[in-house]
Amino acid sequence: MTPAAAAPVPDEGQGPSPSATTPSAPATTAPPALPRTYPLATVPVEDAVRRQFRLLEATAAHFQGQELFTADAGVVPGLGRPRTTAQVEAVLADYFGAQDAALVQGAGTGAIRAALSAAVSPGEPLLIHRAPVYRTTAVTLRGLGVETAEVDFNDPAALRDALASGRFRWAYVQHTRQRLADSYDPGEVLAACEGAGVRSLVDDNYAAFRVPACGVELGADASCFSLFKLHGPEGVGVVVGAGDLVDGVRADNYSGGGQVQGHQALDALRALTHVPVMWAVQSRVGAEVAERLAAGEVPGVTDVRLANAQDRCLIIQLDAPVARRLPEVAARFGAAPYPVGSNSRYEVAPLFYRMSSSSLDDAPELADWAIRVNPMRAGADLVLSVLRRSLQELRAQPAAETPARSTPSTPSTPSTPSTPSTPSKPATHRAKD
Repeated sequence: MTPAAAAPVPDEGQGPSPSATTPSAPATTAPPALPRTYPLATVPVEDAVRRQFRLLEATAAHFQGQELFTADAGVVPGLGRPRTTAQVEAVLADYFGAQDAALVQGAGTGAIRAALSAAVSPGEPLLIHRAPVYRTTAVTLRGLGVETAEVDFNDPAALRDALASGRFRWAYVQHTRQRLADSYDPGEVLAACEGAGVRSLVDDNYAAFRVPACGVELGADASCFSLFKLHGPEGVGVVVGAGDLVDGVRADNYSGGGQVQGHQALDALRALTHVPVMWAVQSRVGAEVAERLAAGEVPGVTDVRLANAQDRCLIIQLDAPVARRLPEVAARFGAAPYPVGSNSRYEVAPLFYRMSSSSLDDAPELADWAIRVNPMRAGADLVLSVLRRSLQELRAQPAAETPARSTPSTPSTPSTPSTPSTPSKPATHRAKD
């Protein structure tokens, strides 16, 4: 399925990338163009309500009422982990329609590490997307001694050729975008892997409970993601998927000290009951902010994109190179100037932050000209107010405080987006944070 072209007005089911049309004041140097983005589909609020109900139905199938008020700990004989932890794992496997699930320590990074360790042997080739790799994942791949082989997932023919080579037992797919201009459909990538007899692991951080179907629901052998990013307790992640893979994760995590204790598991499950609706509202607010910025509501904004980089967020282009300084100023008006876990329970204020390192690896010229904004629990009015007041304050500061930059590329055209094309391949395989 080819991603749909961006439309001028986003809705809560699919967030295209509108562009602002009326910069309020000319900049002395033109800002670099924002690439066209291909946001992943989101879940409308009414569908999210049904998902919340389905999660509680799965919970009721594995817990008696009083068990939701108590939790155990330790390596229970016959289970190798707390009984409460095993019950929560069963709930998650049931909810995602998977054979099994394993809770792990280390949040999303720990889940990815556990799954890769159970699946891939040292020196074995692993098929990955040609793009900057999340930094902690790069550490895991290096530590495991995996031989990564890159192919551009945006190029279906190249992907089919790589899969047909017979080199690979496993492919690794990041559900959200590694590059701003990524356009591949994760479901189509996973279907191609399955058709070629190649098993797949999916990094579903920032995607699980937000997109209509995560990796394991699309046919992957496993989805790995952080429950800390879903308002759960610090450090808890999950691998949900094929029974043999999850068995391998548990066998590797034999030590009692490595188990997720029952109270942690139950805390994570309670938090999840709020997540589907909460994230649907957040996605809807992001779409509203993008629409209002595209209409020119905030002076100093020249363009905007909705993007899954890594979390679903707004990439906002400014008419002056003040992006590095804006988060600190926005914090004075109530914004969070840096993340904790990116949608963790600690993050309620809108996040005003730099572009992700992977995005800047791919487009370093955006560092001074574009910021990443995530509404978190806030409404559109607060997000726009913080942005407007922050830009006003920055404009009032002496021009000498603005960092000097080399001449950037041609600014983006605010008219109809250009025809989609396959992003160019980066020269090297780089890491990101």
